[in-house]
Amino acid sequence: MRPTPRPFLPPVRNVGLLQPLAWLALAWRDMVRTGWLSFAHGLAVALFGGALLAVAHHRFWLLAGALSGFLVVAPVLATSLYALSRALERGEPANLALVRRTWLDWQHSHPGKWGDHGYWCLVQFGLLLALAATGWVITSAALITLLAPVPVRTPLDFMHHVVLAPDSGLFALWLALGSLLAAPIFASSVVAIPLLLDRRVTLRQAVLTSWQAVLANPLPMALWAALILGFTLLGLASLLLGLIAVMPMLGHASWHAYRDLVDASGLPGRDGGQGAGRRP
Repeated sequence: MRPTPRPFLPPVRNVGLLQPLAWLALAWRDMVRTGWLSFAHGLAVALFGGALLAVAHHRFWLLAGALSGFLVVAPVLATSLYALSRALERGEPANLALVRRTWLDWQHSHPGKWGDHGYWCLVQFGLLLALAATGWVITSAALITLLAPVPVRTPLDFMHHVVLAPDSGLFALWLALGSLLAAPIFASSVVAIPLLLDRRVTLRQAVLTSWQAVLANPLPMALWAALILGFTLLGLASLLLGLIAVMPMLGHASWHAYRDLVDASGLPGRDGGQGAGRRP
């Protein structure tokens, strides 16, 4: 039996420790240039989060599951933000028509929807991320149910009996377990989805490239993960209003992270071209 050939992986670059801050600065530049279009993405996320709160605010694990799943698949939902940043980088129109094409026309790009080079890789990846989020919620619920001193049924119960408990051991264990489960999700997705949008690669190639970028830049990527978590928590803590700016900022910044970390010049472009390896 012939051995399975190893997939071609594009080279990854090393970046400085503080390079994630440059990605955020570039993201704000993109947001200024696209104007309301970027903030509309954030508004849609905030409205969706508000709907979740309205429906499930007394059902703690349902709310936790919905929010966790939504945050985990957020990189997929930001696909049109990556497309906007790519268009600005190329000097192409970054407008509503581009967003519409990104979400409505890509499924016709290749006749084999589920083939290796189809945009349906994004759908497959989103489903995998959603399954991972569901696994975390089930694990988290089991942990709290088994170890909490009293039943936890609402967000206030969780804050009072877990987060603010005099003995913070359960909360520390919960955070450690969440970090352990979140790390491989972050490593698998940090540049995978922008790469899938930009180049004709398989899902396997995209995920392996993402892991390669993280392993080559452990400290910058740890800082990037901390910034994503911190800004997301700020957005949630501001009654979701902060997500109007946070979501597009992180989406645009993720595109610039991909462009700095991955030299994709040797891969065919989604539009049939061979784009530049570095930003202009």
